[in-house]
Amino acid sequence: MKKKTIWDLNRVTVDEYRQSRKIPLIVVLDNVRSLNNIGSIFRTSDAFAVEKIVLCGITATPPSPEIHKTALGAENSVEWVYFDSTIEAVKQLKEEGVTVCALEQVEGSVSLEDYEADPAGRYAFIAGNEVDGVDQEVVNLCDVSLEIPQIGTKHSLNVAVSTALTIWHFFLKLRS
Repeated sequence: MKKKTIWDLNRVTVDEYRQSRKIPLIVVLDNVRSLNNIGSIFRTSDAFAVEKIVLCGITATPPSPEIHKTALGAENSVEWVYFDSTIEAVKQLKEEGVTVCALEQVEGSVSLEDYEADPAGRYAFIAGNEVDGVDQEVVNLCDVSLEIPQIGTKHSLNVAVSTALTIWHFFLKLRS
């Protein structure tokens, strides 16, 4: 097997990407503190054509050299907006008819592998702070909580990793 070159990958331009069809998924970051995690989430969101990213609270916004270091330019291709309050962001998404999911370990959560997203629907999921997770008040506003099953000695994943897994799950369910 021969590795593909950059020309074999048929990369689109930023303008072509912005005009392309996106999956009906919005990623909401609730007080994510690491700029490297934010950049990684931008890059993953670009890779799977996420509709947009909503940055909330202390979550940093582009332009930022630290975000760029891991986003590699995806901060320029993926649409993003900022809200001071994750609660306000969730309320607006719900007003728009978006099904809002918390990515959090809570009582009554649904295992991510069992969650069946309707391809006709529009979804958002909230990934939380690296230490505290998704704020309880925000969880209370969500339609469902999704949990990534784990069997090791650790009880959580890095926010960029868990976000990537969740984006992949929705990508499989929502792409057409």
